[in-house]
Amino acid sequence: MPAALQVAVVDSGVANLASVLAALRRIGAEAEVTADPARIEKAERVILPGVGAAAAAMAQLRRKNLHGLLPKLMQPVLGICLGMQLLFARSFEGKTEPIQCLEIFSGDIRLIPAMPGMPVPHMGWNRLKPLQPEHPLLRGVADGDYAYFVHSYAAAPDDAAIATSDYGAPFSAIAARRNFFGCQFHPERSGAVGRRILENFMRI
Repeated sequence: MPAALQVAVVDSGVANLASVLAALRRIGAEAEVTADPARIEKAERVILPGVGAAAAAMAQLRRKNLHGLLPKLMQPVLGICLGMQLLFARSFEGKTEPIQCLEIFSGDIRLIPAMPGMPVPHMGWNRLKPLQPEHPLLRGVADGDYAYFVHSYAAAPDDAAIATSDYGAPFSAIAARRNFFGCQFHPERSGAVGRRILENFMRI
């Protein structure tokens, strides 16, 4: 039987996985892309990356029998970009009916309102504002540090938000509840700040 993975990177079928794997390997983590429920369940840590649409991502998780497993995991789990959004209750992607997500965080994911000088999607570097600077995921992350975002949807700050960013209005940039964490930005593309957050995740 293969040894338990240090980090299982969930193959949701809707993610650019190479950059996430490269970032983990740069900090010395042993990571493997997998959609095997048994491998994911036994991994020391799990990362759920994603790009694109929540509907397609949730369909892939259901097809791979992962939608029921992920909310029950007991080890640290980190959602990245769309992967963070999937940890919320529902996503409104311009549809009449909301998309049911994994319901680990209680809030909803909604379209960022377009404003003059602030086109959607929100793409590029933006500042982080830690709300709980003592949180283990935020060790060494200062108010005003920059992270790299690419998204059109976001969650309003709620009791799960431990850091926000602002794009016309504040939104949840980092969320945490129990053993589940989410980054709306891409830590693998966020330089030293992203590296620090990944290192912190590996220490939790």
